[in-house]
Amino acid sequence: MSQFQQTVHIEGMSCASCVRRVEKALASVPGVRHAAVNLATETARVDSDAPLAFAALQQAIGKAGYNASEVSAPADEASPRIPEGLAVILSAALSLPLVVPMAAEWFGMHLMLAPWLQWLLATPVQFVFGARFYRAGWKALRAGAGNMDLLVALGTSAAYGLSVYLALAPQHGMAHLYFEASAVVLTLVLLGKWLEARAKRQTASAIRALQDLRPVTARVRREGESDADLPIAQVLVGDIVVVRAGERVAVDGEVVDGASHVDESLITGESLPVAKHVGDRVTGGAINGEGLLLVRTSATGAETMLSRIIRLVEDAQSAKAPVQKLVDKVAAVFVPVVLVLAALTFAGWWLVAGDAEQALINAVVVMVIACPCALGLATPAAIMAGTGVAAQHGILIKDAEALEMARQVDTVVFDKTGTLTQGKPVLAQLLPHEVEAPRLLQLAAAIQRGSEHSLARAVLDAEASADGAAGAASGRGAGAAGIGLPILEADALVTLPGRGLQARVDGAELLLGSGRLMAERGIDLAPLLLRAAELEVQGHTISWLADAGAARLLGLLAFADQPKPHARAAVERLHARGIATVMLTGDNLGSAQAVAQALGIGQVEANLLPADKTAVIARLKAEGKRVAMVGDGINDAPALAAAHVGIAMATGTDVAMNAAGITLMRGEPLLVADAIDISHRTFTKIRQNLFWAFIYNVAGIPLAALGMLNPLLAGAAMAFSSVSVISNALLLRRWQPSKE
Repeated sequence: MSQFQQTVHIEGMSCASCVRRVEKALASVPGVRHAAVNLATETARVDSDAPLAFAALQQAIGKAGYNASEVSAPADEASPRIPEGLAVILSAALSLPLVVPMAAEWFGMHLMLAPWLQWLLATPVQFVFGARFYRAGWKALRAGAGNMDLLVALGTSAAYGLSVYLALAPQHGMAHLYFEASAVVLTLVLLGKWLEARAKRQTASAIRALQDLRPVTARVRREGESDADLPIAQVLVGDIVVVRAGERVAVDGEVVDGASHVDESLITGESLPVAKHVGDRVTGGAINGEGLLLVRTSATGAETMLSRIIRLVEDAQSAKAPVQKLVDKVAAVFVPVVLVLAALTFAGWWLVAGDAEQALINAVVVMVIACPCALGLATPAAIMAGTGVAAQHGILIKDAEALEMARQVDTVVFDKTGTLTQGKPVLAQLLPHEVEAPRLLQLAAAIQRGSEHSLARAVLDAEASADGAAGAASGRGAGAAGIGLPILEADALVTLPGRGLQARVDGAELLLGSGRLMAERGIDLAPLLLRAAELEVQGHTISWLADAGAARLLGLLAFADQPKPHARAAVERLHARGIATVMLTGDNLGSAQAVAQALGIGQVEANLLPADKTAVIARLKAEGKRVAMVGDGINDAPALAAAHVGIAMATGTDVAMNAAGITLMRGEPLLVADAIDISHRTFTKIRQNLFWAFIYNVAGIPLAALGMLNPLLAGAAMAFSSVSVISNALLLRRWQPSKE
């Protein structure tokens, strides 16, 4: 059954309790399978079996006490009458005259303002700048739940109300009023919310940076027309787009004319410009260097690589990490428990000390310091910062679960070809048997024509070479077309997964593939088996060519594929972290062991079919290992999906990317260790944030109940807790991949 996903923008959430309530409201809508709310992004992601009317979601959120709007549309909540920054300044200006006399008392100066003047200063702060807390608290109360705004509204109202009562009550001398407490608490909370909003915008900077890469127009060249600048929405697949020097590439496509260097750093994290020639692919959003390029469009709009990257990062930032479940359970009961504790504090002080005034103030402090803002921000703020900085360096993390699981990995399994090696093998040797070398190459090329496999490209490149057959016989290369042999076409081509190819060429039924395929078809490999073994030990990959109809061996093709420059350093970094490495390949054991030895990988599994790779992953998991699989091909997709964490090279196939939880935008093995590193660092920040969020409340509530805190200190601590949690998460933005 297909699944639909909608994102809703929510206004008015202030703490973890709000998140819990909105999720419950959305879950009650018929058709909703799952709803996840992110306090940091103020969005909800709703999964359903069929498209849902936005009005139904909006109504449910409204009943919970919040305002909803479609992400593509501006929020329908009335914007604040006073900008947040200005509100903080005005509120502070009115509160300052209330605080100064209190501070002056410490120095023996008596500057206390008259009660009516204190009331005049505190009232606008309480009911104008603090109106947002009353509105949100009232909505929560009507919904039968509590949140941070309700605690702030109740606490400051109690202090304000007590002050009004004491100011009006007949008594001897001037009573101590608490207008400064209510005003300063509201000012500090407003300051905290303003700083929090600014910090949230910084955590989303990675998304904005990617969105800013999207070009608005493209210069299109169509037959019979002059070049014209068109909106991106009007560019069609197949259109030729002109990209001048210094311009941003507008679409995904293939270079059909020109040569240049292209800066893809904000997309792939690659620090140096990449050379582009005819036939190379370019990605929309990259910056063209010095040359003019003509690009045939292959994808526009939502289908471009940049748009897909943005969706991946947005999904990861809106997803909820498994560790968040603990926070949600605590948030479900937090506010009601705080209200009970505040009531007990009031009753205890009144009954034991007989001081109703002090009892009320202590109850107010309990409510203020317990506000659970930091608790709701601890996890999403760190995830947003971590996934954002990872994306800037070419590491795309699909969801929070993959991010959390990556830190637990103790075994990394690598595919060989294209992952640890260049993935561009060359035909190193031709060893014919009962045919001439040019004929062997001619037949092999006919079977491989049309295939996108890396070994096929090596055969076709050799066929296109004009070096002659002499070089092939001596192991330096081969050329069929170069010595006048005609180019042949194959019929009845059949792909034999994990084994090779079968086809009819020149009237003969031919097989091209592994030794396993030859054994299954009864082909005797003895004439070349010894030489093949020698080549395998040297690290070559062997393909055999045989006439199936005559059960006759025709020869072998030996391919060489060099390890990537930083592959050994990548393996060493993983070993330094205590992570074991394994290499899987469909190649022969000799070739696999040669590469593994060069890279320092101890465990090798060779001659594997796609199903065999999945079986190896399953076996490692059964042994209690936490497994990450790194691959780039279609045949790696099942193993990527089976591993605890799948890590795909974006230089490979879309199938592999879709099956993986993490995508590396460059085919750089070093990024594997970097992905694990950013996972560790992100969850270290989450643990730190949760610790500070809990410690403020665990330590603060008892102190407040015992009368050891005053409202001003409680308000400052509560505001500081939220800001410190987000600021701590923002430290992740300084993370850099390891430089080798």
